[in-house]
Amino acid sequence: MGIASSVDYLPSALNLDPNNFQGYAWVLTTIGGLLVGLSVHYLGAPTGINAAIDEIHKEGRIDYRLTPGMIVASLLSLIFGSSAGPESPLVDINGRVGSWLGDKLKLSEGNTRILTFCGISAALGAFFGSPLGSAMLALELPHRFGLEYYEAIVPAIVSATISFAIFRSLTGHIIGGFYEFPTSPPFLPHHLIFAVLLGVLGAAVASLFIFIFRGTQRLTQAVPLHPILLTILGGLGLGLTAAIFPLTLFYGEHQIQIIIDKGAQIGWGLLILIAIVKMFTVSLSLHSGFRGGFIFPIFFIGAAIGMALSLLIPSIPPSVIMLCMMASVTVAVMKTPVSIPIILTVISDTNLIPTIAVASTVSFLLTMKISLIPTQRSRNSTPEKLL
Repeated sequence: MGIASSVDYLPSALNLDPNNFQGYAWVLTTIGGLLVGLSVHYLGAPTGINAAIDEIHKEGRIDYRLTPGMIVASLLSLIFGSSAGPESPLVDINGRVGSWLGDKLKLSEGNTRILTFCGISAALGAFFGSPLGSAMLALELPHRFGLEYYEAIVPAIVSATISFAIFRSLTGHIIGGFYEFPTSPPFLPHHLIFAVLLGVLGAAVASLFIFIFRGTQRLTQAVPLHPILLTILGGLGLGLTAAIFPLTLFYGEHQIQIIIDKGAQIGWGLLILIAIVKMFTVSLSLHSGFRGGFIFPIFFIGAAIGMALSLLIPSIPPSVIMLCMMASVTVAVMKTPVSIPIILTVISDTNLIPTIAVASTVSFLLTMKISLIPTQRSRNSTPEKLL
């Protein structure tokens, strides 16, 4: 299917009437921009993962006084179509709960930091359904090279596991299996060769995303606008973009399954174009004032490019290409080579962790000097005795 015919197909893939969608999406996203801007202006809301990581390093805690504003701003962002995901608000909000508890118990800086990590791990454990991967993600995020707050590993895993168990019990959700990929092939040694090549490509895609993200940041900073007006214009831009590329609306969790199921009908050319446009809408969302994170949007970008590659190279199983691309792009951006392969293996319900791990490691090594999160750095404190 060509690009032109694929554009007409996309709204129906989202169960939207094309005419109504094109007529109203921009109105809703613009209203969302206004509401987010007002909530941030009157309630206050932290800027996101950068500030949270910096506070964890400096003080072992995240200031929880702005938590209500962050809750409101992030919920509005998600409801009204922002391309940024919920992971950063989860880290921010629940890390603050851990910090608050540490303050109430009058704990030392080091032990408060551990409780902050426990709060983050608990939120991610419930969200991703992978206690081990979520705990590792919480502890990898503050650093560009590895995991250094090792004294928090066991408490973080325990917190993630308890949160996961409670959430699954209350909701009845099954473990793993966010997505239904084509039947996963048995592991074959030559898949590792594919993984290396896909890791190189993932590093290139991640570098393009970082370039677009930084360029969008410079553009928004160069035009002095009132923050509320900036979020309104950001919402308008998201809506107008979604009128042409509906799959870029929202943060991508559900749209990934559409790519898996309907990628052949969409066509490889449009899939690549959608991935690039998604890079722009994520950047626009975050730099115009919407609150959100990177992980699921980057999963979406990797999935779209992976499906495009599987259409061009049908000899490689689609699940191998898509998951390797999802992992390699995300790891290159987030610097989380241990947690992301674990999480992706769980949510895809596949046995491809060796292949995914190789692709992730290659992309990580190739992008060690490139960083999207400037506050990621080595720790400057020594471990304290646990609680």
